[in-house]
Parts: sequence; C-alpha cells; structure tokens
Amino acid sequence: MTGLSLKIATKLAENPITAKALSGKLLGDAGILGLRNIDTDEALPSQHPLIEHYASPAAEAAHPMDLDDVIGSPKTDGHGFQFDTVADYTHAYRSGDLTPEAVAERVLAQSQAGDSLSPPMRVFISQDADDLMAQARAATERIQTGKALSPLDGVPVAVKDELDQQPYPTTVGTRFLGTEPCSHDAEVVARLRQAGALLIGKANMHEIGLGVTGLNPHHGSARNPYNPEHATGGSSSGSASAVAMGLCPLAVGADGGGSIRIPSALTGIVGLKGTFGRFSEHGAAPLCWSVAHVGPMGATARDVALGYMLMAGPDKKDPNTRHQPPKHLNDWGNTDLSGMKLGIFKPWFEDAEAEIVEHCSAFVDKCVELGAEIVPIELPELGLMSTVHLITISTEMVASHIRLYEDHQSDYGWDTRIAIALARQMQGYDYVHAQRHRARLCRNFYQALEQVDCIVTPSTGRTAPVLARDALKTGESNLAVIGEILRFAQPANLTGLPAISFPVGYDGKGLPIGIQFMGRPWAEHTLLKVALAAEAVVERRAPRIHLPPLA
Repeated sequence: MTGLSLKIATKLAENPITAKALSGKLLGDAGILGLRNIDTDEALPSQHPLIEHYASPAAEAAHPMDLDDVIGSPKTDGHGFQFDTVADYTHAYRSGDLTPEAVAERVLAQSQAGDSLSPPMRVFISQDADDLMAQARAATERIQTGKALSPLDGVPVAVKDELDQQPYPTTVGTRFLGTEPCSHDAEVVARLRQAGALLIGKANMHEIGLGVTGLNPHHGSARNPYNPEHATGGSSSGSASAVAMGLCPLAVGADGGGSIRIPSALTGIVGLKGTFGRFSEHGAAPLCWSVAHVGPMGATARDVALGYMLMAGPDKKDPNTRHQPPKHLNDWGNTDLSGMKLGIFKPWFEDAEAEIVEHCSAFVDKCVELGAEIVPIELPELGLMSTVHLITISTEMVASHIRLYEDHQSDYGWDTRIAIALARQMQGYDYVHAQRHRARLCRNFYQALEQVDCIVTPSTGRTAPVLARDALKTGESNLAVIGEILRFAQPANLTGLPAISFPVGYDGKGLPIGIQFMGRPWAEHTLLKVALAAEAVVERRAPRIHLPPLA
C-alpha cells in the first residue's frame, strides 16, 4: 500500500472501532496470532541474547596490532572497480597531495551536487559546514605537524542520524524530534572523533528505524548509487548511500533487524553487525534495546575492520558491553581459509532470487578453493524466527515511543503510523511468549555453531526494489517485499550473533548482491577475514552515481 490506500488503511488501524478487525487480519498474516497457540517448554523468557552462556570457553588472546597494518596500502586488495579507502586518504595526506580542509570542501560540494541530481540523492539529513571545516582545519594542522591521531585522522565518516553527534540534533529520521543540538557524542562517535575522523554529517535513515527500504517522506529518501530509482535498503540508508556514492570510506550504522547488513547488501558495500554488546549503545536512540546493535559500514573489509577496532569495546556507560573478551584481528591479512567450516542449511540458503543464489553459491565455491569446508546443517523452526523478531522489535519500539506517539501521531509518516498502530494491538503476553520461544530458537543457532565456524546465507532474498513514486510522500506498506528483504537478517539480531554482509556480484540489472556470514560470539575477526578474502576473487563494479572527494 502507498499513497491514498496507505492513508486509508492507517486511519482504519488507528480508529478504535475498526482497528481490531484490520489488525486481526494483518497480525494473522504476520503469524503473530498463530504464535499464541504454539506451546513451548521454556519456562523463562530470554529478554536478551544468551551470549554469555554460549561464548567460546577460552577467548582468543588479542595481539597488539598497528592500525596502519589494518588498512594496508592504497588499492591493494580490490578486483575490478576500486573504491577510495581509508588507506587512500591517509596516503594522500601523508604525501602532501591533499589536506583534510580540501577534502571537507569537496565533501560539501559533492553532497550538494548529489542533491542537485534528478532524483536527488538525499544522503544527509543535515550537514554543518562550519563544524565540518573546523574539524578539517584541526586535522590538517595535526597531520602537517606529524601529530596525526590515527590512520583515520581527517578521513570523512558519516554518522546515522540515530546516534548523537555534536553539534547536531538527533532526528531519528522524524520531522519532530531533534529540536536541540546534542551536548555529547554517542560513545562510538566519540571514539571516532578521538581518532580524528572527519565527521561529515548526519546520514539519512528510515523513520525511527521502522522499515527496511530507506523510504523517508520527511527528509527525502536516500537513493541507491547503483540505480537512483531503486531503494538503498534501511534503515541505515544514508550511511550506505554515502559510502557507495564515494563521499566517505566509512560510516556508522545501527541494526535492529538487518539495518546495517541490508543496505550494505543492496548498495554493494561491507557492513558488520557485531556480537550483542560488542559496541556501546550509549548515545544511540533507545528504540529496540534487546536486538539493537551499532556498527561500521565501509567501502572495503579493511575500512570496516578499522572501524571495528576503533569503535568496539567495553563502555562503563553501557552494561551490556562490560563482559566481552578483547577485540582483535589476529592473523589479519591471511586469506587462507583452510580449516574453516562453513555451515549451510540448503532450503534456507536457496530461498532467494535465482541470481542471488547463483552468485552466493559461486562465492561459496571460491571459499572451498581457499581451503574452507562446507558442512550441511539443520536450523529448525526458522519460520518462527521472523514472527518472534517482529513481536520483539515492534513492541520495544512502541514502548520507546509510547508518549511520543500520543503527542505526535500525525507527525509520523503514514507507513510508520500504521506499523505503530498495528504493534499497539499486540498484547503483553505476545511479548513474553515470544521471548520464551526466543530462548529455544537461539539455542538452535548456537548448537549449529558448535559444528561450524560460520553460517552462510544470502544477505537478502532480493535485490534493491524500485522506489514507488506514490511511496515517496507517504512511505509504503508491503509485507511481501519486507519479507523478502528481511529473510536472512533477523536471526542475528534475535540471537545476538555477529554477522557481516559483503558484495559477491550483481544481478542482470546491475544491482548489487550481498552474502551474509554469521559467526560465533565475539568472532568478528573471522567474519572480517572472509570479507577480506572475497575482495581478491569478487569483481566489483562502479556505481552509476559516484562523487568521491579524492577524485
């Protein structure tokens, strides 16, 4: 539903008289009513992923590593088209060919150039030119005096407008939140700032993260650089578009149900959702606390690995981060996959468009050539995963916006309004019952990972859909498309397992295809290693819209 039909359905869903009948139909279609009749032996609900109980018995020791070794040399790993990476910026600065000030000016010019296109790219919700140039001048002085803070010093980084960043307000993609500038950075943003990152603006997003297409009727929808008539995926749409468009090699995203991995897959970049609790959520909008993750999105595996090393780690302000083992990239750069066991549940792996399955299968074959072993696995009750996740994320979002919705109902987009209205029809026992099932469903994945190092699937069940014109002003409600996009993403959020998406090809229309690897708790280094290996064997293509500041 889009346009007028969506408005009518939303009004019916919000009306106390008609809401019950409409919600009964839609909640039934989503499997929520059916879940009420499915018994479980689990007495205790799992309100958070059971990561601590299933962590590796002996956490791998972290060996010190120079961050210059993480980013490597300019243009070293790529096959086919090569994006500008952190290493390219670092090299340009150290050689004196370019300064952060010059880059900042070009970022502003290229952002404006993108918005002047038809259709406009709408990567950013806001950019503060004065703040950006002040950062750039400070970075230029540090680099020219030999006092660079890290390889990221002066390198452009976009931040999803779900995380606090001085001096911007945080809108979370709405038109009514964020009336005042933030007084503090979110923890992961603060860590990037401490490393000297050139924070170039607040990236666009699907309103309050409640969608997977990236449509935003308030700020304009971020466009896919591979084809601007198609969606970026959501909800970290602007972060993905900024990287794919070449404005920055690294961006910050947030992922409650695939919101890092989905847009990364649909725009042909790399996106990492860490283990639950690996990245601090302090300063991120509290939307869906038991499935929420913050993480890096980048042009290459090396860029994402650098973001991981700088952003991840314990934070006393976020209790969920306190008991993690040390982060590391041991054996980084070694793309020999000998001894690695890759688990595939064939019915799930093949539940995607034919071209997606073809390209993902071809990459799995490449992994075998690099030494990996394919192990067939079973993952029972996958059908329940999406329902349990939907109940979990929807009711948590309703709880986080309960007063805001009452005061600003008409200020939300129509697609957000209908989603909230339907979620408000769920009962308290739906949430508790879902968490009881969650405990069992998590164990299914943890037990599978006792046999293998990674579980492999496509990242999405389809490539980027066309942005319907009627949806640009109202948003869109399309359960079929949502289901296809979400098909492989939700388990990693529900279980808290780390997962990565990286490109493995393109469909017949030139739209990117991503593959997803899910790993054991705290094994982000393993996922990054596979993504790095992919870059030597997967040929990448240039986006149709590419406006890099280094050009």
